[in-house]
Amino acid sequence: MFYSALQFNTAVVATEDTEVADLIKKEQQRQENYIPLIPSENLVSAPVAAALSSPFTNKYAEGYPHLWKKGEKILGDGRYYQGQVNTNSLEELVINRALQLFTDNPAEYHANVQALSGSPANLAVLSAFLDKGDTFMGLSLDFGGHLTHGHKVSITSKFFNAVQYTLDENGVLDYDAIDKLAGECQPKLIICGATAYPLQIDFEKFATIAHKHNAVLVADISHIAGLCVTGQHPNPFPHADVVTTTTHKILRGPRAGLIICKKEFGAKIDKAVFPGCQGGPHMNTLAALAVALKEDLSPRYAEYAAQVVKNAKALAGALKENGWKLVSGGTENHLILIDVTGSGFTGVENGAILATAMEKAHLVANKNAIPKDDKPLIPSGVRLGTPAVTTLGMKEEEMKKIAGFI
Repeated sequence: MFYSALQFNTAVVATEDTEVADLIKKEQQRQENYIPLIPSENLVSAPVAAALSSPFTNKYAEGYPHLWKKGEKILGDGRYYQGQVNTNSLEELVINRALQLFTDNPAEYHANVQALSGSPANLAVLSAFLDKGDTFMGLSLDFGGHLTHGHKVSITSKFFNAVQYTLDENGVLDYDAIDKLAGECQPKLIICGATAYPLQIDFEKFATIAHKHNAVLVADISHIAGLCVTGQHPNPFPHADVVTTTTHKILRGPRAGLIICKKEFGAKIDKAVFPGCQGGPHMNTLAALAVALKEDLSPRYAEYAAQVVKNAKALAGALKENGWKLVSGGTENHLILIDVTGSGFTGVENGAILATAMEKAHLVANKNAIPKDDKPLIPSGVRLGTPAVTTLGMKEEEMKKIAGFI
């Protein structure tokens, strides 16, 4: 069922552009011959890939299929161009499926499905609630956070006052320290969520902290969305005010972003996305996302998510048995962070060396910072994940073999 190189026909491309067709063929071959271990990558199904190349790519649909009147969403034509009868129906379908997947009470929430990816989604949310110079808190990139959570090179820290929280000496979120920091800086918004944190996140504790200090709580669950909606990880709702996620990682959809919020913030979020941060949505991407969300709503997907966690734990256990030191001691989700320098293997001085060596052995991971790292281009860690290999049908025994290959 899932998209592979063998399913992709380059004949049409080759008739007009042999150079691009050759690159597509080479990438097909690479994907067939390498084991994908990057936790932010996955494989889409053939139906998702087909929808992504549909005629919806030709239609510009600036605006929304609905209007806002006095804070209430009214179905109606909010587009700026004609010819939207099918795009309106498609976007409403995506919105309804997203709400059904992420919430138990769809009527109490709103979904914006137009964000082009996770970073634009986060920027839109920040701009919806903050004015220039306002303070927000996010997890430091060096401790597993994301660039858009306030890193110094991101526009999120250049436009807003970003205060970064970290992990304790054991690589664990310290909620008391986060509470204390919030009391000191009085943020208007707190982002929780991570890109390289292998443990579960307590959204209820984050909500207690945020609301104690009159801050909006935003949960960025781009990496763990599929685990949250299938019960493999605590769900951010009803604790978070806003949830953001990418759709191309564990959700196995096209490269896009979702913003789901309490209904009272719906108009504010929509306005921040368009016209605040971007123009018209990519309707072919929404077609592919609709297909992916239907797949995510199936019992088969819940079985997949459970296996992702089982595989991650099996891989982590086998790595530890082989002598590797893992940040936070192991994993409770889909990803693993190896502390390369702490493992003590001769010749493996940093994550870049290990990631490069692994690729030569056809194992694709990524170098990654670990807590207190100070060299982003030659960091001390390597990040591994199990979403893609689980899509390929691998289970615990294969994880042990992969640990052996490493």
